[in-house]
Amino acid sequence: MKDFKVIAEKVASDPAKYSEAFLGKPNEEYCAWILDSEKWGGAIELSILAGYYGREIAAYDIQTSRCDLYGQAMNYPERVMLIYDGLHYDALAVSPFEGAPEEFDQTIFVVQEDRTIGPVEGLALNLVKDTQRKRSYTDTANFTLRCGVCQIGVMGQKEAVEHAQATGHVNFQEYR
Repeated sequence: MKDFKVIAEKVASDPAKYSEAFLGKPNEEYCAWILDSEKWGGAIELSILAGYYGREIAAYDIQTSRCDLYGQAMNYPERVMLIYDGLHYDALAVSPFEGAPEEFDQTIFVVQEDRTIGPVEGLALNLVKDTQRKRSYTDTANFTLRCGVCQIGVMGQKEAVEHAQATGHVNFQEYR
């Protein structure tokens, strides 16, 4: 919850930068929204957190294999990596040996002179590509859902949101 408070405070402190056009909703409404524990963010929030922690954040998207790097213009000396499955971000960690306790995992990596983090970067991309081949992601634009109330089928997050707004129904299940 601390991170969401940091984000809300940063956004509220600069309504000119974080305008409705930028956020997709009014500044004050966005601040209330991001503080809701049921909500999570994306690029805006990762950019703010990179500045707050003084670290680059590399976010790998499984579906596209794309890596978005936040904070790179600041030449931060460290980087953390995340993997995005279409719904959630999870931290990537390197274990020093198989079966090592979780507290031994490395999640912060030194950025080298060439602005890479060395071989770990290749390992992360290999993991992303392997996960993509296994189709271990959610395609929120094209998944199919069925409303648990009226049983109507919808495709993608956009149609689900439209149905929820029109009917008040919020109970959806994925189906094929």
